[in-house]
Amino acid sequence: MKATAKAHPIQGLVKYHGMRDHDARYPYHDSISVCTAPAHTKTTVAFDDDLDADEYVIGGDAVEGRGAERIASVLDEVRERAGIETRAKLVSENDFPTNIGLGSSASGFAAAAVAACEAAGLELSHPEMSTIARRGSASAARAVTGGYSDLGGGLSDAECRSHRLGAADELEDDVRIVIAEVPAYKETQAAHDEAEESHMFDARRVHVEDQLAEMRDAVREGETARVFETAEHDSLSLAATTMTGPEGWVYWKPDTLEVFDAVRELRDSGVPAWFSTDTGATVYVNTDAEHVDAVEERIAATGVDTRVWRVGGPARVLHASESLF
Repeated sequence: MKATAKAHPIQGLVKYHGMRDHDARYPYHDSISVCTAPAHTKTTVAFDDDLDADEYVIGGDAVEGRGAERIASVLDEVRERAGIETRAKLVSENDFPTNIGLGSSASGFAAAAVAACEAAGLELSHPEMSTIARRGSASAARAVTGGYSDLGGGLSDAECRSHRLGAADELEDDVRIVIAEVPAYKETQAAHDEAEESHMFDARRVHVEDQLAEMRDAVREGETARVFETAEHDSLSLAATTMTGPEGWVYWKPDTLEVFDAVRELRDSGVPAWFSTDTGATVYVNTDAEHVDAVEERIAATGVDTRVWRVGGPARVLHASESLF
């Protein structure tokens, strides 16, 4: 009863903020993201009768406290659906930096859910597995289904699950994402916990419905500029809401703002480029294959480390030979 899975992290395009239910992780509204490859999390899960307790290891370190509770919420759901009580060992590794705004919790819980389902013998669709991954992180639901994915904001697994949006070829094949790494640790959960206390929260909930409609239509029509212009605007809206909560969370750093300026300079010169951030200081710079070298060169000139990613697919089970233990 052991399996290994791989999942890609996500870039939020229209992001959720705040939770109706913090245990089941039901967001207040729908959200849309795109998976980013080749960045990935690889996770092995084994259900073993010889274990005295669950064991969780990420990046070589044992996981305890709130992190362990979130992993347990995923594994417990798998055990309940499979009708087993067997203890589990989970080992996970990322090939990209974590806790700097690159969606590592999304890929982490997506890989955990898919590996656990396979190890427990559950035969579920990707949307069904997304409801299990969501218990660890709502964004993980979209990392399960991959590509451009849409997570419903309902109050049940039937409604709050992810499905993949049909995207035109240019959005699947031609998009390039320059990562501008700004390695400042961030705490996403704290922002979600106090979301409702921002005086801008209700206004964002109204505004985001238009953003969602715009994004779905732009993805369907394959309009790259409209997709990433909408994502840029949504990033600013999200930041305004987090910054006006009780704790006044400001995730951006001077390097973040310098990258924003560089992107706007590129655009003014005719180069298609748009910035986006999730909860963190690191910046996604979205462009296309024709212009990616010029974009990366300009972003690197700000002094930040860069990577180039593209659109990634759904989480998947790997061959047994790729097991982490």
